[in-house]
This record gives sequence, structure tokens and C-alpha cells, in this order.
Amino acid sequence: MGRPLRADAERSVRAILEAAERVLAEDAGASMEQIAEAAGLTRITVHRRFANRQALLEALAVSAKQHLLDAIGEARPDSAPALVALYRVTANVLRVKSTWRFTLSHATPHTSAAAALWKEIDAYTVELLTRARNEGLLASDADLDWTRQVYYALLSEAINRPGADQDPAAQDSDALATLVIDTLLHGAGPHD
Repeated sequence: MGRPLRADAERSVRAILEAAERVLAEDAGASMEQIAEAAGLTRITVHRRFANRQALLEALAVSAKQHLLDAIGEARPDSAPALVALYRVTANVLRVKSTWRFTLSHATPHTSAAAALWKEIDAYTVELLTRARNEGLLASDADLDWTRQVYYALLSEAINRPGADQDPAAQDSDALATLVIDTLLHGAGPHD
């Protein structure tokens, strides 16, 4: 890995990544120049930090996954019962997913850094689901790989619900977390 960036360079990179997420969410074909303008920087500055569009997309993928990992850590999943931890993690992840909607919903080839972050995220998820199973929240014979896939799908569906962009209440991370966890643990059947 290269040497650490100076504070001003770090701010530029952060501004570029945040602008790229906003601009690309509105227009996936936006140019580097449009991203530079949205970041309040020159195109040359953007190209100094990211040689091309692919490098920018890869940096977005790493940044978004790092934010997901940070959100999981901030939930302190090891310090609470599995149900509370699952709820906290879900709410935090939904907040990140709503901020990084473009990047996390578009397939970008994984760099080794992004793949390593995703592997960590997956490990935390399986560990939390294992705790949920051990604490009786999931069936003792629950297939945790399948449960993980379903959980990820529920997270994506919660963020991308039709009409959610027009109803601010539908974007509430806490309410969405409750919906995701309730659906994961109980499905659509009656609650006993």
C-alpha cells in the first residue's frame, strides 16, 4: 500500500468519492468532469487522484465496503444479545446502504482490497447469524449460508422498495431494520 495522503489530499479524495456517489446515482454515465465539478475540484485534480473511471469505481467500492465494516463495528455486535446486535447492525448497515446506494447496487469487479473487506463483512454476518441460531432466534438446523443470502436480499429490498424515495418515513433505518429482522426471523406468516 502507498504512503498515507496529506490531509488536503485526503479531503480531496473524500470530496471526489462523495461527489461521485451523488452524481453517479443520478446519472450512471456521468463523466469524470461532471464528478469533478460536483466535488468543487478541477478535472486535473480528480485525474491526479484517480487515473481513470475504473480506478474511481474501484475506490468507491472499497470506500463503501469500509463504511459497511465500520457500521458493523459501531453497532458493537459482541456486546449485546444476538437480537439486539442483529437489529443494531441492520440499522447501521441500512444507513450506509442508503448513502452509498449507487456503489453498493452496481457490480464493480472486486479489487483485492474490496474483496478482503467483503470477506470480513461476510465473516461478521455469519458470526452474528451463528449467535442468533445458538440463542434460538433461528432454527437449530438453519442453513446459515442461505440465511445470509436471504438477509442480504432483505437489506437490498428494504433500501430499494418501490415508492420509498417519495416517502421519507419509508427511509427510516430503524423502521426498516425492524421490518428486515421481523421478516428474516418470522417470514410473512402469522406471529405466534
